[in-house]
Amino acid sequence: MSVLLEFAMFPTSDDCREGSSVSKQVSKIIDAIDKSGVSYQLTPMGTVVETNTMKEALAVVELAYEQLSDCERVYSSLKFDIRKNTNNRLKTKIASVEKALNRKVNH
Repeated sequence: MSVLLEFAMFPTSDDCREGSSVSKQVSKIIDAIDKSGVSYQLTPMGTVVETNTMKEALAVVELAYEQLSDCERVYSSLKFDIRKNTNNRLKTKIASVEKALNRKVNH
């Protein structure tokens, strides 16, 4: 099974921000995900991770929150795409779209 989780998490309280920037706090989350060994892809609007189970995906969310647990208020949004009998969709979904684009360009 492949669980793709796209999520964003950042502090909204002044106690954990430097002006309007949250990059310092977000970098703590990305560092923790990187060290966990979970496959991920950072995007300008969030992070996508791929796990084998929903439990593992939710553990990533918990890990991310632990990095901000000293903040008074934290915002997060989550989206899931769960598919059985497949894996490595962080790469294969993109490759599929690129393949379709190449067919259009070459025709």
